Amino acid sequence: MQSEKEKNEMNTPVSVGINEFVQKHRTPIFISGAVILLSLIAFIVVLSVLDVVRAKAVTAVEDFSSRYENLLPSITENYSAVDVENLLAELEAFARKNSGAVTGYAGGKAWAIIAGIHGEKKDWAAAETAWAQAAQAAQKTYLAPLAFFNAGAAAEEQGKTNEAIEYYSSSLASTADFSGAARTQFAIGRLQESLGDTNAAIEAYRAVIVGWSYDQVWPNLARSRIIALEGE
Repeated sequence: MQSEKEKNEMNTPVSVGINEFVQKHRTPIFISGAVILLSLIAFIVVLSVLDVVRAKAVTAVEDFSSRYENLLPSITENYSAVDVENLLAELEAFARKNSGAVTGYAGGKAWAIIAGIHGEKKDWAAAETAWAQAAQAAQKTYLAPLAFFNAGAAAEEQGKTNEAIEYYSSSLASTADFSGAARTQFAIGRLQESLGDTNAAIEAYRAVIVGWSYDQVWPNLARSRIIALEGE
């Protein structure tokens, strides 16, 4: 048989128990709630500030891009030398300040513009360095694989075959999608072939066929190179 006390406890509504618990522990509960609310507000404020900073950086780099496009037709002419040097100086200062996680895309694009200027002037060493900086700054964006690819192309212009292979491999390792991936993989095979490493070249060409079978150009070129190399 249940005692009267036990029956009363069983018949007590849950809400009553919760109310008693809240009354007994109201101070720590209110403090915890206030801390959570303040943390949420602080989090929202931080996100808002970061969005403003990011938007401001993107606007600034778009302005740099417009200035670059205006200078492009005369970028190697003597009468534009001062304007080009001024733009480069401003771009480098901006890029170095905006290569972190928040404004990495803007910083990466600034480095890409710098690389473009050096490329127009055929200064391939400077272009390679700037493209590598662009890839590093914008490593989580679509710009990264493109920047690594262009760094590889600049390295090739200097005859730096092994460095070019490393850049192309980094381009393929990027998590961002890259429309030139098949071409990049083929370039690795081409460079391995130029180094006389037939096995590595064939392996690279086979990777083109397996990885991008839907492509209309590069797998066919890869097959032709494999046939030629295996027939030697």
